[in-house]
Amino acid sequence: MAFQCTTPAIPTVQQDDDVVRITRWDFAPGAVTGWHRHGWPYFVIMLTDGVLRLHDGAAVTDVALVAGQSYRRLAGVEHDVMNGSAHPIAFVEIEVKRPDALAG
Repeated sequence: MAFQCTTPAIPTVQQDDDVVRITRWDFAPGAVTGWHRHGWPYFVIMLTDGVLRLHDGAAVTDVALVAGQSYRRLAGVEHDVMNGSAHPIAFVEIEVKRPDALAG
């Protein structure tokens, strides 16, 4: 189900507690996250312009995004993510482990 690639994306965990996990992902051209399932809802904020190539197990979709653009997904998403750009890209992913703890 995953992309055939030997270059992994590089995750740098910036915060990981009982409420959220914040990870910066850096991708060389063609780098991949590897097949994974999201256990929590999450947000992604692009740090660079780029193309995310998404493999959901059945189809591959290219999504062009710009620096500063964001999106959210529900828990349960399964996919592999590849940098479909000819240049390095990066984004920050915020996984929300306890949404109730954010309602202040």
